[in-house]
Amino acid sequence: MAYIVTGAAGFIGSCVVRTLNDAGIDDIIAVDNIAETDKWLNLRNKRYLEYIHKDRFLERLPMLKDVKAVIHMGACSSTTERCFDYLYGNNFEYTKALWNWCAENGVQFIYASSAATYGDGSCGFDDEGNIDLLRPLNGYGYSKQLFDLWVKHQATAFPPQYAGLKFFNVYGPNEYFKGSMASMVYHGYKQIQSEGKVRLFRSCNPDYEDGGQLRDFVYVKDVCRVILWLLKHPSVSGLFNVGTGRAQSFCKLAEATFRALGLEPDIEYIPMPEHLREKYQYYTKAEMSKLRRAGYDAPFMSVEEGAADYVQNYLDKGFLIY
Repeated sequence: MAYIVTGAAGFIGSCVVRTLNDAGIDDIIAVDNIAETDKWLNLRNKRYLEYIHKDRFLERLPMLKDVKAVIHMGACSSTTERCFDYLYGNNFEYTKALWNWCAENGVQFIYASSAATYGDGSCGFDDEGNIDLLRPLNGYGYSKQLFDLWVKHQATAFPPQYAGLKFFNVYGPNEYFKGSMASMVYHGYKQIQSEGKVRLFRSCNPDYEDGGQLRDFVYVKDVCRVILWLLKHPSVSGLFNVGTGRAQSFCKLAEATFRALGLEPDIEYIPMPEHLREKYQYYTKAEMSKLRRAGYDAPFMSVEEGAADYVQNYLDKGFLIY
C-alpha cells in the first residue's frame, strides 16, 4: 500500500517522509513543485517510489492503485501572498479535489489547516469552537479557513478517516529554503553567526513588551509524531490543533537559541514593518484537549528542547537535512 505525501519536498512534508521512512514505510509517492528551488535537497536522503509535479498529479491520481493514505501538506504557505486567486485554487480547490478522491476510493486523508485561521485570537484558539466565527487576518489563513468551512457545511462524502491539522508556529530542520517565512530559530542562528546578536520586532501593542509577543512554538518532529499516530489510528477524525498548549515569547525562543550555542543572549529590537502591523498576531496558544481526548498522549518539546535539537544537531552541523 502506497502513501501519498504532497508538499513532500517542503518543510513539514519532507519531515513527514523522513518519519514514514523511519517507521519502515518506503512506498511513498512524493508530490511537489520543486522547480528551480533547493527543495530537492530535502528529498535527497529519503526513500520514495516516485516524484510527481503537483500540476500533473491530479490527472495521474485516478490511475494510482492501492493507496492507503494521502497526507496533504502541499500549499502556498506564505502569509504575505497577495494573489488570492492563486491561494483559492492552490489551497482550497486542490485540497477539495484530493478530499473527494479519497472519499470515493476509501483512502485516509490528513491535511494541513493552520492556526492562521484563528485571526487575532479574539474568538480563542479552541478547535472545538465555532469555526464560522473565525476571521483570518490574511489571504493564506482565509484560504485554509474556506476548506475547513467546506468540510463542515458542504462536504457530502467523507474519507474513512479525515484529519485537518491546525498547525501553530512550526520550526525545525528542512525549513532552510523558506526565506523570510523560516522560523526565528533559523534566522536567529544566522544572525548570531554573522553579528553575534538576534534582532526581534518591537511591539506595537501596549499590552506586550518588546520581544514579549507570544506564540505556540511547536517542533516539527512533534508535528510528525502526531501525523504518524493518526495514520495508526484510522478511527480518529476531525479538526485538531497541533501545538504545545504553551504560549512562549519570541524573546524566550531567542534566548533558547543562544543557550543552545552556549552563549549569553544579545537581543536588539527593531521596528516592525508597516505592512505587518495591522495583521500581526500577538498571542497564540493551542487548546490541545481535543487531540488528547482522542488518545494522543505523547509530550511536546519545550522551546528549550526543540531549539537545542535544531541548533546542535542540524544548524550547527552545516544545516543538515532531517
